Amino acid sequence: MNILLKLAYDGSNYYGWQRQKDFITVQQVVEEALLSLTKKEVGVRGASRTDTGVHALAQGVFFKLDTSIPMESFPRALNSFLPKDVAVLEAREVSDIFHPQKSVIDKTYIYKIQNSDTRNPLLYRYTAYERRKLDTQSMKKACSFFLGEHDFSAFCSSEATVKSHVRTIYDMDVYLKEDIINIKIKGSGFLYNMVRIVAGTLLDVGLGKKEPENIRDIILSQKREKAGKTMIANGLTLVEVNYNE
Repeated sequence: MNILLKLAYDGSNYYGWQRQKDFITVQQVVEEALLSLTKKEVGVRGASRTDTGVHALAQGVFFKLDTSIPMESFPRALNSFLPKDVAVLEAREVSDIFHPQKSVIDKTYIYKIQNSDTRNPLLYRYTAYERRKLDTQSMKKACSFFLGEHDFSAFCSSEATVKSHVRTIYDMDVYLKEDIINIKIKGSGFLYNMVRIVAGTLLDVGLGKKEPENIRDIILSQKREKAGKTMIANGLTLVEVNYNE
């Protein structure tokens, strides 16, 4: 069977998704849980290689397994072997041609910034913090300049090793919930640290350091130093992955 899981996790205690030799990762604990459940070595692949400290509400996890466990029972069965900060929300069988990355149509991330005079210690795992008042209307206006297909080299960390920096942004918005600024971005895919750099650039817009119209020139420059800082990882959550099946 080709199985796809919808996985949620608090990334605070993990060195990202992908297995590493000396650090605990989400992929590792999922594979260990599958071994405990099935007594078989099962290698899994994720839809997104989330970084250290990044969270997920809808990570796609794919693997092949011969099992008699019904798919409707699989989440409950596997969750009994997973740590409390990782959980399977759904499980289903997919076709033989399914691929965890190549079958992705789009991904959606949300970056959260607490914007208030006083930092809330109950939010620090899931938001960045900025005391200075941000102009959310200017940030929202700047979103329109990201839309479409562009070379996003200016919004990619230098450690990235990819053949192309061209990505398509389908939708983007900035909205306020109480004192939390939410930056929602939906695209065909994202470069290394791209969403966190986009958030850092919008932070500059919100602080008046950059104008919304500057985004166009930053993209065209293809120079990382023209964009904003890379925001901290804990404000970022993968919230949706859609597939072509």
